[in-house]
Amino acid sequence: MRASRRRATAALSVAACLLALPATQSAAEQRHGSGSGTDRGTATATSVYRITDTDSRTRTEIQRTGALVLSLKGDTAFVEADEHQVRRLRSAGMRLSRAAAPSSGSPHRAAPGDFPPEDSGYHTYSEMTEEVEAAATEHPGIVDRTSVGRSARGRDIPAVKISDNAGTDEDEPEVLFTCNQHAREHLTAEMCLHILRRYTDNYGSDPAITDTVDSREIWVVPMVNPDGVVYDVGGTYYRGWRRNRESAPVDLNRNWGHKWGCCGGSSGSPNSPTYRGPAPFSAPETSAIRDFVESRVVDGTQQLTGHIDFHTFSELVLWPYGYTTDDTAPGMTEEEYRRFASIGRSMAATNGYTPMQSSDLYVTDGSVNDWMWAEHGILSFTFEMYPSSGGLDGFYPPDEVIQRETSRNDEAVSILLEESGR
Repeated sequence: MRASRRRATAALSVAACLLALPATQSAAEQRHGSGSGTDRGTATATSVYRITDTDSRTRTEIQRTGALVLSLKGDTAFVEADEHQVRRLRSAGMRLSRAAAPSSGSPHRAAPGDFPPEDSGYHTYSEMTEEVEAAATEHPGIVDRTSVGRSARGRDIPAVKISDNAGTDEDEPEVLFTCNQHAREHLTAEMCLHILRRYTDNYGSDPAITDTVDSREIWVVPMVNPDGVVYDVGGTYYRGWRRNRESAPVDLNRNWGHKWGCCGGSSGSPNSPTYRGPAPFSAPETSAIRDFVESRVVDGTQQLTGHIDFHTFSELVLWPYGYTTDDTAPGMTEEEYRRFASIGRSMAATNGYTPMQSSDLYVTDGSVNDWMWAEHGILSFTFEMYPSSGGLDGFYPPDEVIQRETSRNDEAVSILLEESGR
């Protein structure tokens, strides 16, 4: 299965060399299934490089050239860059070596919008909505299906509430789990669906699960970026797509309002994969999550006390702030930073991830974690899931790993749910 899977991801080695597709497929592509591409707005060819001996400062410099850090293993970064960016990086004294590309191959898709047959364990957008509906039907007392809004292309963004009296807004700590802000990170949607199944199917039989559901209100949003997800799997090959599907696609995790565009941690160019959009919350997807979070302010108190935003990949646990390399900054005291670090390290000890402040990876501005904490005091973390390192193919692990890599985070999720009540 793994060899077959690698044939399916092989197109990524050529995808980076092709023009990013327009909002709708061309007639030629519809007929022949040709023309995959990553979400850069130019026809400039890109490749994946390995850069050793990096630190937060050098990785931030890499991002500011327009190159994209794909993953981090120790101090080695895997970077997607075009020739111009490579020249800039080398002139800055960085040593780059070309990372091995997957072998070539031509996968067959069962139908447009489906994962390849060998990856059928992943959920498409429609399959995700069916699973959400099924959970609400099978567990009516503890599951309430709702919506946080609609995407740029008009798709519903479902949310699920899990609690012992799901239809009632009780005075209990609330925790939010969000997945798939970045389209190609499909393992994250499986993570949210795993949380949904774990806290519903085991209710009443597992004492710890039952106690958590009885004492918390758990919110799960499996696909924040449904348009991007559908587009990424909608052609002959995986497209390596990251952003949403507006006419000028936006990196949703650079579009949040706190310190938006402040510090060189995002791009103002619509051609960049880290394009932050024309204004904070300009993307309908981020504004929908914002409105939901703000709706949880009851009698002046934010009910949400914890949050994890799942991404892939690098196996990291990250906490705010991302916009500054300082541990403490306005809105973050030393005591609060120590609590973030303590919880982050405790969670990482259970799943084998590496814990760090977000800016220790590289500086980002307009991120969800910074906004959640600075604006609402929510303990907000990012998990970068499996694999630990790699190039573009790291976004597309085989479906055989789904159960292992989602259950790997069970204890960490439990820790945050416990901490949310303190």
